[in-house]
Amino acid sequence: MNLTLKIWRQKDSNDTGKMVSYNVTDISDHMSFLEMLDVLNEQLVNSGDAPVAFDHDCREGICGMCSLQINGEAHGPDRGVTTCQLHMRMFKDGDTITIEPFRAKAFPVIKDLVVDRSAFDRIQQAGGYISVNTSGNTQDANSIPIPKADADEAMDAATCIGCGACVATCKNASAMLFVGAKVSQYALLPQGRVEAKERVMNMVNQMDKEGFGNCTNTGACEVECPKGISLTTIARMNREYLSASVTKD
Repeated sequence: MNLTLKIWRQKDSNDTGKMVSYNVTDISDHMSFLEMLDVLNEQLVNSGDAPVAFDHDCREGICGMCSLQINGEAHGPDRGVTTCQLHMRMFKDGDTITIEPFRAKAFPVIKDLVVDRSAFDRIQQAGGYISVNTSGNTQDANSIPIPKADADEAMDAATCIGCGACVATCKNASAMLFVGAKVSQYALLPQGRVEAKERVMNMVNQMDKEGFGNCTNTGACEVECPKGISLTTIARMNREYLSASVTKD
């Protein structure tokens, strides 16, 4: 395939940035989207130009690093996949593909297609964990009976990889699907109930502090989420937050 790529180029966080067009040729439809960008970058380096900066790591749909807005869609036109799992067979010969970084106030651009998603890290640090007694008196988790339905639902929430597609696709740049998933994976398990009130209060407050928008139940986040995180996690987070607000000391 021969393609025209319109890519956002921005030298640093202080640069205004602009769209730049590139042509790539002989792209195999078996390539992943990131492999196609590798071909472009090799072409740019060989011609003495600066390569396009973009996030990537595992390239297996696990780490959540490869976050690109492709033709206006987070992770591109396919569903249930990250950018690294998106294959070029989703496009046609002669297509023009627009590639941008995730757009959100809480995700400032660092360079080109790379954004700072450390806001997610700070939300996690605010409460996305459980405190465990490691003094030798720990209780074996397998000895705590948990209904399979609850365990399965907690695992579904825990599949969130924190890529930020939910934020990028939301018209309000809301992080509530991400936070809802992190709250839900603990709220459904007995190990997470001990600190449930502090967790949801701290994580929601940190989310607001980071500048994410509010949820208006559009549902775009669930559609674009590569792991299919359900909107029910947001409903659970809201219930947990209301309960914690009413019963807090």
